[in-house]
Amino acid sequence: MFKKKWLTAPYLVFILCGTVIPLLAIFYYGFTDQEGHFTLENITAIADEEHAKALGLALLFALICTVVCLLLAYPVGLILRKHAGGRKGLVVFILILPMWMNFLLRTFAWKALLANNGVLNGILGSLNLDPIRIINTPAAVVLGMVYDFLPFMILPIYNVMVKIDNNLIEAAYDLGASGKTVLTKVLLPLSMPGIISGITMVFVPAVTTFVISQILGGGKIYLIGNIIEQEFTLNGNRQLGSGLSLVMMVFILISMALLNKFDKNGEGSII
Repeated sequence: MFKKKWLTAPYLVFILCGTVIPLLAIFYYGFTDQEGHFTLENITAIADEEHAKALGLALLFALICTVVCLLLAYPVGLILRKHAGGRKGLVVFILILPMWMNFLLRTFAWKALLANNGVLNGILGSLNLDPIRIINTPAAVVLGMVYDFLPFMILPIYNVMVKIDNNLIEAAYDLGASGKTVLTKVLLPLSMPGIISGITMVFVPAVTTFVISQILGGGKIYLIGNIIEQEFTLNGNRQLGSGLSLVMMVFILISMALLNKFDKNGEGSII
C-alpha cells in the first residue's frame, strides 16, 4: 500500500508546481505593491475607466458568444440524440476534429479567411459581390470565439441528451403532449445539467481570452484579458496584472458554484 501511494507523487508535484505555486504567487503579487507592502490598489484598479471598459466589453462578448453557442449547440444535441447509429459517432468526431488543431493556428486561419483581401472576399469578388469588411471588428472577435468554443457547448449537451430515457418521451406523447411541450417540459429540464456545464465551459474561457481579440481584432479591441497580458509582458507590472487576474477568478468561482448547484451528479461533464 505504501508503494502505491508513491505512484501519486508525480501528480502531486505537477499540481504543486503547475497550480498551487502559481496561484500563491498571483495572490502575493495581487495584494502587494512594488515595495512588497500590502495594498488593495491592484484589486480596486478594476474600477479604473480603462479596466472597467475592458471588463465590460469582455463580459458582453463572452455573453454573446455563450448565447450563440447555446442556440447552435442545442439543436445539434437534439439531432444527434434522435439519429442514433454509426453516423452519430461520425458527426461527433467531425465536431471535435478542429480541437485537435492548435488554437493559434485555428485563429490565424480565420484571419486569413476574413482579411480584406482574404479567401472570403476573394470568393465574393469572383461572384461580383461587394466585399465584407469584418476583420478587426467586434464581429470578427465574436465569430472567432464562437468557432473556438462551440465544441465545448455541444459535447456536454450531447452527453446529457443521449442519457435521456426514450420511454419518457414516448410517455409524454402518449399523454397528448405536443412536440413543443415535450421540448420545453421534458427535454429542456432533463438536459439542464448539460446546458449549465456548456455555459460554464464557454463563458469562462471567452471572458478571459486575449489571443482571439488580439489576432482578429487587430490590436484595436482591448478586453480584460488583453490588459492583464500586457501588464505581465509589456509593462512588467506583475502586481497590477495579478490583481486584475484575481478579480477575474471571482467570475470563475461563481461559474463553478453555478455548475455544482445545477449539475451535482456531474451529468454534464464531457469526461
